[in-house]
Amino acid sequence: MRQHPISPVTEPLQYRAIGMVRGRYVPAEADQITRGAIHTEDGAEIEAVVLGRVLTLMRRHLDLDLPHLWVAYPRSREADQLHLQIVGVWEPSTLAAEEPGAEDTASDQLPEGDDYFSVRGELIYTRPESGDLVVKVRQKPRPDGARPVPFKLQLHGEIPLQHLRHFVALDLRRRGQQLCLEKFEVVAPMPQRGNRGGKARRARGAGEGGPSPRRDGEGGPDRQGPPRNRSHARAVTRPRR
Repeated sequence: MRQHPISPVTEPLQYRAIGMVRGRYVPAEADQITRGAIHTEDGAEIEAVVLGRVLTLMRRHLDLDLPHLWVAYPRSREADQLHLQIVGVWEPSTLAAEEPGAEDTASDQLPEGDDYFSVRGELIYTRPESGDLVVKVRQKPRPDGARPVPFKLQLHGEIPLQHLRHFVALDLRRRGQQLCLEKFEVVAPMPQRGNRGGKARRARGAGEGGPSPRRDGEGGPDRQGPPRNRSHARAVTRPRR
């Protein structure tokens, strides 16, 4: 049994955007649970959609009147409004209770705590004086050969201007509708594909897109990282990170 819902990084430039939010999922319609919102203890109502096999898990094994620790992909559709794609739930105690003989070797609590997010991608915008960041995350080609459009995440925190156009690994914490920086690592400079805007533009610190991200890649989940381990198929669905 895995001890963590987020897979470890296997490559230095591995893109990903994933995190965990504890709260009560409230469907938008009583007979349709694919869309709704996560109601958190701090009073936030975060718009969310449910993906894949999590639907079966929710219908058969979870009491939606209770809060759960949801594993989700973050998206920024509007400024200061978080959107989540739910891909799993971290609740080993549920697995142990419903499968006789299963060992409860993992805790429902995680060392990072609730509302932790891990984002890895290209820093394309940073304005330290206002605490605005935008990171571009790329997705792997799909099995049919289609290449998903990269998406951009609007984040909050201070990263120096000299790290623009570098691949960064960010540890973030959700506060309300925002993902706020706690720690960052600069992994490597990104390869330059020609002169996109020139040195003068980069010196101003406003990378492509500005402080408000475009609606890139909203239609599907991330496809980064190693394949999912389905050993918790009844209690947790692991994203491909």
